[in-house]
Amino acid sequence: MAAADSSVKFSVLHRTCKLLVLLCFLHISVTLVFYVRSLDTTSAFLHHLHQHNTTTAPATGNGTGTGTGTGRSKPPVDVPKEEGEKKKGLDKCPETSPLLVGPLRVDFSSPLSLELIKENNGQLEPGGRYKPKDCEALQKVAIIIPFRKREEHLKYWLYYLHPILQRQQLDYGVYVINQDGDEIFNRAKLLNVGYTEALKDYDYDCFVFSDVDLIPMDDRNTYKCFSQPRHLSVSMDKFGFRLPYKQYFGGVSSMSKQQFLTINGFPNNYWGWGGEDDDIYNRLASKGMSISRPTGEVGRCRMIRHDRDRKNEPNPQRFDRISHTRDTMTKDGIKSLSYQLVSRLTMDLFTNITVDIGRP
Repeated sequence: MAAADSSVKFSVLHRTCKLLVLLCFLHISVTLVFYVRSLDTTSAFLHHLHQHNTTTAPATGNGTGTGTGTGRSKPPVDVPKEEGEKKKGLDKCPETSPLLVGPLRVDFSSPLSLELIKENNGQLEPGGRYKPKDCEALQKVAIIIPFRKREEHLKYWLYYLHPILQRQQLDYGVYVINQDGDEIFNRAKLLNVGYTEALKDYDYDCFVFSDVDLIPMDDRNTYKCFSQPRHLSVSMDKFGFRLPYKQYFGGVSSMSKQQFLTINGFPNNYWGWGGEDDDIYNRLASKGMSISRPTGEVGRCRMIRHDRDRKNEPNPQRFDRISHTRDTMTKDGIKSLSYQLVSRLTMDLFTNITVDIGRP
């Protein structure tokens, strides 16, 4: 009987121990689960708190994230790549513009108005200034036109030349140099004035000297400067589209700033028609320069027919002066230029400069 009671007690004790062990295991498991979950919740909370603080907390100090007070750094701000970076400069325009069309039809039969010319050249800046928008021009060109009482001719020049110069991708400005008064005309001195006045506006490195009545018939005849002085109007209809003589340098020509200064500019003492072009040729030759020219086909141009201007009669002294160019060129030129500025008007299509250049 005692043995049976002992067996029953042992069995109860054994079950009780197993139950306790099972409860302990269950308790440990539940505790572990809750512990792990609490870690995840804490981590998420801390992460959320960190995001909130770094997004909204005010930064102090110099904006580098090392301010005092909260100790929290200022978050990086998303900035577009272009912002804060210096814009890259435009590429250089090509040596030969891809916009050129070649031979042109030039006609003087229909009258023109400045309003029409303005409408066709809305991209011009005041003063007849222009520069390409999609590339950087290779040269900065001042176009100098000696002028007096040729308003109708000027309209044709502006009508045809502005589109041509723009297709040639030039950074250019047009300067009309008007001789004031009724004294004898002096083309070369007006060209010196144009050179001087243009440089007051811009750092031009090339100068094109053009008569107002000459229009190119091919836009491949680029109004720019070359390694040698350039004669651009080589094939005029006036001369049967031929060069009248080898030394001819009249009509339209171009020189770089350095070339112009080397010959002391143009002579100031040629009053009346003729002679100054040959004087300029002699100056260039005396300094070892030669004349460059486009081909006869590319250099074709038309002249607007007109009667000789009053007060621009042939200069009777021109042949004597031409023969003494080497002796006079160092004393007579851009260095000895004198004139009085009467007015300077910035027009839509050109800069109009009126000057008193004196008398013979």
